[in-house]
Amino acid sequence: MLSKALLRLGAGAARHPWRVIAAWLIVATLAVLAAVAFGGRTADSMTAPGLDSGRAAELIRRAGTGQEGMTAQVVVTPLDDGATFFGDAGARTALTLLQTEVKRLPHVLGTSEPAAALDAGGDTAVRGGLVSADGRIAVVRVQYPDQSRLSAEDLGALVALGDRLRAELPLRVEMGGNLFYAFSDPDGGVSELIGLLAAAAILFLAFGSLVAAALPIGMAVFGLTVGVATMTVLAGVTEVPAFAPVLGSMVGLGVGIDYALFVLARHREYLACGLDPQAAAGRAVATAGRPVVFAGGTVVVSILGLAVANVPFMTVGGVAVSIVVLTMVLASVTLLPAFLGAAGPRLARAGRIGRALRAGRPDGWRRWLGHVGRHPVPYAVGAAALLLTATLPVLGLRVGLPDDGSLPHSRTERRAHDLVAEGFGPGTNGPLVIAADPTGDPGVLDRLVGAVAADPGIASVAPTHIDRATGIATLVVFPTTSPQDRATADTVARLRTDVLPTAIGHGPARVHVGGAAASLSDVGRRTSQRLPVFVAAVLAMSFLLLMLVFRSVLVPLKAVLLNLLSIGAAYGIMVAVFQWGWGGALIGLEATVPIVSFIPMFLFAILFGLSMDYEVFLLSRVREEYLRTGDNGTAIVEGVSGTARIITSAALIMVAVFLSFAAADDPSAKMFGLGLATAILVDATVVRMVLVPATMTLLGRANWWLPKWLDRMLPRGPVDTAAQG
Repeated sequence: MLSKALLRLGAGAARHPWRVIAAWLIVATLAVLAAVAFGGRTADSMTAPGLDSGRAAELIRRAGTGQEGMTAQVVVTPLDDGATFFGDAGARTALTLLQTEVKRLPHVLGTSEPAAALDAGGDTAVRGGLVSADGRIAVVRVQYPDQSRLSAEDLGALVALGDRLRAELPLRVEMGGNLFYAFSDPDGGVSELIGLLAAAAILFLAFGSLVAAALPIGMAVFGLTVGVATMTVLAGVTEVPAFAPVLGSMVGLGVGIDYALFVLARHREYLACGLDPQAAAGRAVATAGRPVVFAGGTVVVSILGLAVANVPFMTVGGVAVSIVVLTMVLASVTLLPAFLGAAGPRLARAGRIGRALRAGRPDGWRRWLGHVGRHPVPYAVGAAALLLTATLPVLGLRVGLPDDGSLPHSRTERRAHDLVAEGFGPGTNGPLVIAADPTGDPGVLDRLVGAVAADPGIASVAPTHIDRATGIATLVVFPTTSPQDRATADTVARLRTDVLPTAIGHGPARVHVGGAAASLSDVGRRTSQRLPVFVAAVLAMSFLLLMLVFRSVLVPLKAVLLNLLSIGAAYGIMVAVFQWGWGGALIGLEATVPIVSFIPMFLFAILFGLSMDYEVFLLSRVREEYLRTGDNGTAIVEGVSGTARIITSAALIMVAVFLSFAAADDPSAKMFGLGLATAILVDATVVRMVLVPATMTLLGRANWWLPKWLDRMLPRGPVDTAAQG
């Protein structure tokens, strides 16, 4: 049924290409217009229900202190190396002028006033954390309302003011804060452009034709436009996390070009057999489209499985990325055959470059696979040992929150971070916010301040703010260590389990620890607790789906285990690069950072879905050859060699796209890019071209064993004999 529907869909699109292309143009235009009219901005809210940091945030909102809104900080130091804000009247006058100018910006609710604190006495400014003890560095903290009332224009106004004041005042001016995190777009689409150019080059080498290389790129651009615009509309309805557009673009480009590559390769095979372009497009979508639909559906189901973590921003982020993947699947079976029909017979001509590149390639793969088949044990053991060795660093995996100190020195946020750490200590860049409801126990606040200040992990405590209407108190406390330091997470845990319970006793008061560092630590614990359940669910689903498709028990079991090896190797390399600093300079990483707490679960969902793509594409051909010949060795050699060129090209495209994002400034984008690229590279080379043929050779006819009682129970799969070329 699926094949017939895809045949009709592909052939119809190829017969009426301009209608289909016009329809996609209309859909893309409407999606962009809807995004402009109804879309929203991504949010940086990384909380989850039931967490202590979430309870702290709720108390802060009730108190109406404004601390629940966006913040920025302007960090200044005199240009004259010998000047200080304590003794230089010119520097102090310049600081006063800067404060005044910042207050006048749109939507600014208020600022701290280091100049006024200096006038009241130097000790006041130092104790308030506004001027460093040596008088060289001052901080103006800027309070904005919540993100829903702001836009990128507010960040632009602050940045423009900084540029103007640098030219007018004798001060070095640097800026940071979560206003930059929410609204800055440092890469400006450069990663996507680099990925597209790299993919175009690989497609040209694979097909030797500019027309053939352009069609997957054009389809991917259409699909990405519709998918990202739809994601923007979704952001107008609910909070979409800030990483979703980057991750959606990354995954969308990778799978979109990959899916188009498989359909296009099969289309050219049919053209070479003498079919007309319309019939060839229909047949290509009917055969190659089935695994595309299956693989895309697997990616979507894996990503939607993130809901098991019970972390709303991860669930919404998964939905947003799934929209892009679904759009690419739809484009592969509608827009691409329209492009194929419009291109006509020109796609059958590869040109001299294409013929030269493909000359002798299948025989080369057959020789390699025959060699592996004659020595399966050393290849299986060696490849498995290599991947297990690469996985070992996972034992040192540490989740946390990379701060602005991990950004390049070219970014003002990094320079502001370094100045604050130099003048006030590293913990000043990641304050904790303790929210207390002292109802029924008025003396609890004094005990609370004293106990927190006495903790060895706390450097200082800012003056307590008490809301008169609700009585809720908020304490901003500065740890002795940076936000991404493991010791900061230990301090948060100690405050919650020892310090705060001792201070409040058994009275009715309620106290919770919040702030960005505490929130990310909580989310990290939540995802770590739910990760085993999520992994088990995805593995079980993948096993059942592959058993349906290939009518085998051992093939899906082997696939699950090998996929785990490739993902484990990707995790291990991420730890080695980001935590240990091995090769970090190659991707522009200037400091070691912990792994962002939600990335391991997200990567597992995406990578398991993507690795299933290659599993289906490769084993479908092996299964077809086995059913045709009945010989396991022949089926492995012919099946793997028949898919090797396309799988290798597809993997190179994905690796190129993902690595282009590893060059981004944001550490999260680097982690996603490097993790995805590493896993795909390992999966398409070590796993698909070494471990799969070696283990299938060792298993022999047992590969296709399925108990008769189970075979009778299982429904027929949608892709049981689809072959890819």
